[in-house]
Amino acid sequence: MNDSPGWASPGSAPSDDQEGTGIPRPSAPADDKGPADQWSRDRPPAGQWSPPSTAGNGPAGPAPAPGRAGSTGGGAGWGRGPAAAKPGVIPLRPLSIGEILDGAVSAMRAHWRPVLGISLTVSVISQILIVLLQRYVLPEPVSIDPNAVGSEALRQATDSMESQLSSMAPATVISMIATLLTTSVLTVVISRSVLGRGVTLGEAWAEARPRILPLLGLTLLLSLMNVAIMTVALLPGLLLGGNGGVALAFLGLVAAAVVLLWLMVRFALAAPALMLERQPVLTSLRRSAKLVRGAWWRTFGVLALTYLLILVVTMVIAVPFGVLAVALKSGGPAEFLSGSTDFGWSFLIVTGIGEVVVATLAYPFAAGVMALLYIDQRIRREALDLDLARAAGVPGYEDPRS
Repeated sequence: MNDSPGWASPGSAPSDDQEGTGIPRPSAPADDKGPADQWSRDRPPAGQWSPPSTAGNGPAGPAPAPGRAGSTGGGAGWGRGPAAAKPGVIPLRPLSIGEILDGAVSAMRAHWRPVLGISLTVSVISQILIVLLQRYVLPEPVSIDPNAVGSEALRQATDSMESQLSSMAPATVISMIATLLTTSVLTVVISRSVLGRGVTLGEAWAEARPRILPLLGLTLLLSLMNVAIMTVALLPGLLLGGNGGVALAFLGLVAAAVVLLWLMVRFALAAPALMLERQPVLTSLRRSAKLVRGAWWRTFGVLALTYLLILVVTMVIAVPFGVLAVALKSGGPAEFLSGSTDFGWSFLIVTGIGEVVVATLAYPFAAGVMALLYIDQRIRREALDLDLARAAGVPGYEDPRS
C-alpha cells in the first residue's frame, strides 16, 4: 500500500497479479455475489485505507449508526436505514447520475481557487501557443473552388482535408498535454473534496506530478490503439479502390467506430485508477475494465450526458465569441462568408478567449465526473464508502482493529 498523501490506493485495490506480495486485497466486489448495485447490511469488510494529509480539514457530515455504511436514500423510516454520511461533496453511498454531475459542479464551486488556478492557467498558455502557431507557423488552409467538378473537385477536397489535418495536429497535441495536466491536478482536488478537505494548488500539484508521466503513457497507449484499429478497418477498402473499396471502407469505418466506442467506455476509469490507486498503466486498464464490467451502459450514459452538457456549454459560449470575431474581422462578415482564410489578429484573439472560457469550465467538470464515477463504482463493488467515511473521520466508522 502506498502511504503517500491524497488518494493513495483508497480501499487498497491492488491488481490481480499482486497476490502474495503483502499488499492487502480489497473486499470482495458485490458483483461476485449478485447485482453490481447490491446494497445490503451484510457487505464484505472494507480493505485498508491510507488517509490523505489533513490539510484543510472540513467538518464531517452527520454520522449514521456504527457499522452502517449508508443507505439508498433519505432519513430513517420503515424499511430505510439512516442517511448516508456526507463529509464532502457527495453522500457516501451509491450515487445516481444526477448526484455524480452535481458532485462535480459542487467540487468546482467549493474548491474554486485550485480548480480555477490550474484550468485557467493551462487554458491560457495552451491557447496562446495555438494562436501563435496558427498565425506564424501553420500553412493557410487550402481553398476550394466551388465550381470545380469531377476529378478536380475530388483532388481539391483531398488537398483541403490533408491541409486541415496537418493544421489540427499541433493544436491536438497541445490540447492533449493541457488535458493531462489539468486532469492530474483536478483529480487530486476532487478526491479531497469527497472527504470534505481542501487543498491548495501547490499541494495538488505536488501529489499529481509523479503520476503525469504514467498518465501520458496511458493516453499515448490508448491513442495508438485507436489509430491501429482505425487503420486495420480502413486499409482493405483503401487498397481495393473503386466503388467496392469505398463501400468496404465505409463498413470498416462503422465497425471501427463501434469497437472504439466500446473500448472508450471500458477504459474510461483507467485514468482515475492510475491517479488515485497509484497503479501502473496496464494495471489501470485492467482495473477500469473490471469496474465497468456489468455497468457498461450506465457508464456510457454518464459519459454521453457529460459530453452533451459540455457541448451545450461550448455552443452557448463559443457562438457569441465566434460572431464577435467575424464582426471584428478586417473584411467583416462578407469576407468571412466568401471563404477567405486570412484570419487576422482580432479574429484569432477573440476566438482564443472563447476557447479559454470553454476549457476553463469543461476541464474540471469532465475530470470531476470521471473521478466521481470511479468512486461510485468502487462503492458499489468494493464497499469503498466505509474506508472513505473512516478516512474522513466520520464518528461511528472507527476501525474496530484499532
